[in-house]
Amino acid sequence: MKKIICAIGLGLSSVMTCADDHSFNQKTQFDVPEIGSGVGLLDQQKEKFIGEKVYREVQRQMPVLHNPWLEDQLFSIFTQILSQTQLSKPVGLVVVNDNQINAFAVPGGLFALNTGLITSAKTMDEVVGVMSHEIAHVTQRHYSRSQEAFKGQGLLALAGILVGALVATQSDSNAGAAVMLGSQAALIDKQLSYSRNQEREADRIGMQYMYAAGYNPEGMADFFEVMNRATARVSYLPDFWFTHPLTTERMSEARLRARQLPKVRQKLDQTDFEILKQYTAVLSNQRTEQQLKNLVSTNSVASYIALAAYYLNSGEYVAAQNALNEAKKHNKSHNLLTLIQTDIYLGQNKIDLALNEIQSLANVTPENRALNFKLAEVLIRKNMQSEAQAAIQRFIRKNPIDSAAWLLMQQSANADKTNPLRTVNVLRYRAEVQYWTGWEDDAIKSLLHAQRLSKENLAMSETIKKRLTEMQKERQYRV
Repeated sequence: MKKIICAIGLGLSSVMTCADDHSFNQKTQFDVPEIGSGVGLLDQQKEKFIGEKVYREVQRQMPVLHNPWLEDQLFSIFTQILSQTQLSKPVGLVVVNDNQINAFAVPGGLFALNTGLITSAKTMDEVVGVMSHEIAHVTQRHYSRSQEAFKGQGLLALAGILVGALVATQSDSNAGAAVMLGSQAALIDKQLSYSRNQEREADRIGMQYMYAAGYNPEGMADFFEVMNRATARVSYLPDFWFTHPLTTERMSEARLRARQLPKVRQKLDQTDFEILKQYTAVLSNQRTEQQLKNLVSTNSVASYIALAAYYLNSGEYVAAQNALNEAKKHNKSHNLLTLIQTDIYLGQNKIDLALNEIQSLANVTPENRALNFKLAEVLIRKNMQSEAQAAIQRFIRKNPIDSAAWLLMQQSANADKTNPLRTVNVLRYRAEVQYWTGWEDDAIKSLLHAQRLSKENLAMSETIKKRLTEMQKERQYRV
């Protein structure tokens, strides 16, 4: 069995192209350069710091869409691709509520997708192509390997440059449908942008990742064409587009490489992708009521779920229930149906029906974040605070930067009126929400207040002191 090994240099312009890049056969195994294996512990800590700092700032400054079901669907696919890499635990994934076709990755493993990318795709393979490209940028440390990237920059300043560039790509209304793949290329300082060789390497290695994970590599080439068509429809492109063009060379290379790989059976059922796509379109206000009514003429489960979600968001619970009933005729077991049904009951203040709807399914799938967060929401409304917190805490232990989990903990603590530490708990959980949504100074103030109130409780006071020290250190971090 033939192995293809590509040696990659460490400089920005020293990426070596594999000589056998276009000679794949059906028994090909990929051997991706393990750049991360030579990274020192200090560099890994720096990258993690940058990823978490940018995560907090993105949460504060960009229109992040918080929807556990959508986040979990996308992150589960990210995880499948990441399993093909040597990347350690990533910082996380955010979904940006923006109709532009865009995605970005940050050192430390912070990944983001725009809702416009999802709604513009025709298959999950196209979305996965973008995901894989971004993952390749991180695994090959394209940004961090730039000697200019860290030169003379404190980590906080560097994170600020990253965030400023990312926000700039969202804020110019003239950009309209401006598109790009790998928006770290948007960095205003050209010294901080990817080289063309790095973009091509991310295409090649990203395609290897998606293929190894069982996705159709044609999806990457297909989405390049989607991007190219979108570009042709706009009259203005911001400067960052010209520093990183989607060249015909990249498009043709991707198509040729994909066609030389064996055919892959579609991994995600097209109906499941249509549910994801149409639900995302509703959450991001990309569909009108009339458009959704026209869509249900196809008599698809995705169209009815989307219409139910639209009416739910509008507070029209009877109309939402009618649309959901139609969706159930197609598929009674989909988790999203359970979540929407529970929300309809909550909106009508039918708390017992909501609990009956969500509890059994959440209990038999304790690893499902969306279901268990919804269960916790219902339990809080039922004044079952200890049960609600038990449902949330296992997710916090797994992912302590989950602001949605901390918000539920704050709500539960506030509703726990018999707890003598109620105010202290509300303050310390609120501090975590504030911190992980970018309001670091406010978070520290909340913890200082909690510390003053807990001075008679030595164990609680020590817990708060430890967390406060961590926040203050990260807030002032310099290199």
